[in-house]
Amino acid sequence: MTTVLIVDGANVVGARPDGWWKDRAGAARRLHEQLLVADVPHDVVVLVLEGGAKGGVRAGRDAHVRTVHAPRDGDTTILAEARAAGERGEQVTVVTADRALDARVAGVGATTVRPTWLLDRL
Repeated sequence: MTTVLIVDGANVVGARPDGWWKDRAGAARRLHEQLLVADVPHDVVVLVLEGGAKGGVRAGRDAHVRTVHAPRDGDTTILAEARAAGERGEQVTVVTADRALDARVAGVGATTVRPTWLLDRL
């Protein structure tokens, strides 16, 4: 079974007070670079970016990391990605600190972990 890790880019970047708000695109680029070499037990990583962060990483696939640009809000895109992966029979984990999103993705069969879980592996 394929395992998919969907990353709420805004939540993960926002979990580190490193000045990300001054350069959202740069913060997204650094996260993407870290995900490319991260020690995570998943076959595929989906990085969802929204707003100004989208300027840091082009949409598309780089190795096992697929970057998705949210056309509106990130939560809607994350939920759609989780639903689609679940419908394909994949095991889905979402990285987010958003409790409302946590409940929504649980409704489509995904589990969640907090940003600190991912940050510990970067």
